[in-house]
Amino acid sequence: MGKNEKDEKRRSSFTSGIGFVFAAAGSAVGLGNLWRFPYLVAQYGGGIFILVYIILALTFGFALMATEIAIGRKTQKSPSRAYGAIHKKFGFLGIFATVVPIIILPYYCVIGGWVLKYMVTFITGQGLSAASDTYFSEFIAAPVQPLVYFAIFLAATAFIIFLGVNKGIEKITKVLMPLLVVLSIVICIFVVTIPGSGAGIKFYLLPDPSKFSLMTVCSAMGQMFFSMSLAMGIMVTYGSYTKPETNLSKSVNQIEIFDTVIALLAGFMVIPVIYVFSGEAGAKANGPGLLFVALPKIFEQMAIGRVVGILFFVLVFFAALTSSISIMEAVVSSFIDMFHITRRRAIIFAIVIAIVLGVPSSMGNGLWANFTILGMDFLTFLDYLSNSLIMPFVALCTCLLIGWFVGPKTITDEITRNGEKMGRRKLYNVMVKYVAPVLLAIILITYSLAQFGVVTM
Repeated sequence: MGKNEKDEKRRSSFTSGIGFVFAAAGSAVGLGNLWRFPYLVAQYGGGIFILVYIILALTFGFALMATEIAIGRKTQKSPSRAYGAIHKKFGFLGIFATVVPIIILPYYCVIGGWVLKYMVTFITGQGLSAASDTYFSEFIAAPVQPLVYFAIFLAATAFIIFLGVNKGIEKITKVLMPLLVVLSIVICIFVVTIPGSGAGIKFYLLPDPSKFSLMTVCSAMGQMFFSMSLAMGIMVTYGSYTKPETNLSKSVNQIEIFDTVIALLAGFMVIPVIYVFSGEAGAKANGPGLLFVALPKIFEQMAIGRVVGILFFVLVFFAALTSSISIMEAVVSSFIDMFHITRRRAIIFAIVIAIVLGVPSSMGNGLWANFTILGMDFLTFLDYLSNSLIMPFVALCTCLLIGWFVGPKTITDEITRNGEKMGRRKLYNVMVKYVAPVLLAIILITYSLAQFGVVTM
């Protein structure tokens, strides 16, 4: 028996369908939902962005998620080898799909460290300090403290990965995901009780067609990749851990609903509150700093702001951790398959790479602020490289692979292998073959033109 066959026989698997759903949902529900989603909603029209995002999630997001999970289960391989197993000419996609989580993991852990810092700040009763104008900028510019929190967050992620698929990922996410939902609902209930929140809720939920633009679609599509963990190799990895008897059609629907609901709750937790205290202009102006700059100021003005701040940043920390776990697992799984090494050694390699790329990502806001690539600090460049270029490219090639080379039936047969019904089968066929490739080509062209100032993001 060859070494590859031995590796596949030793391959771990989720013990249950719900374990797989919670793990995959944990991957999807992260900083993409709680940090990125709210500020994009504020910048791109509120309710109209929400409407576009939901439509894309139920069509394009469904198609790509189903494809990646089915590829993983069908091949029982990590992203590095799965695409080549589907079609030899597309083996190169395995390299790109492996590179994406390698790029994302370092800067994701840096931002996770920021979240950990704020959680500690509010728990220790220092929330008023976090509300000052310079607190966030001074913290991320400090030479040591951000690196310490980055290291702690990375260590927590690695420890859970070290425990393995069953005892680590599945066990942790079964606890954290229900807790995330409960915390989200509690905070949303509190938001509704804030005087004047109705106007903010209206801005958030009611679509205004006059605010629609091409960038609304492009930004919603880019957010969907980040939010649903698409084109990162993560869903392929988790699909490879899924047992043959698992109902993939049902699981994909559950993950999709779970992620979308949490994203909507995240916006509901943030946008109406910002709107009450800052108006629409204030919500737009805060951008990526919405979570770390604007919200602490608002918590300061609340009667029980410390309690809400603690709940909120505990929620964000758990969400960040579940996603970080999935990102590192995709890296580790690919390393094991590519280099035929032990899980422990693969984790060590992943940690080393995360440190090598994470340190400049963190220090790019401080001591290394003058070091830029294409006018971007190191963290921003890694985010642009992964989310704006490589991920849409991987998704585009995946659609071409399934839609035009091996046929959608390759995926639909895998999803229905146990006799299950696949809802939206016709939609899937049309999306993966025609609609998704066109949308992805537009996304790639738009982001490229935006980088050179031809269009404004």
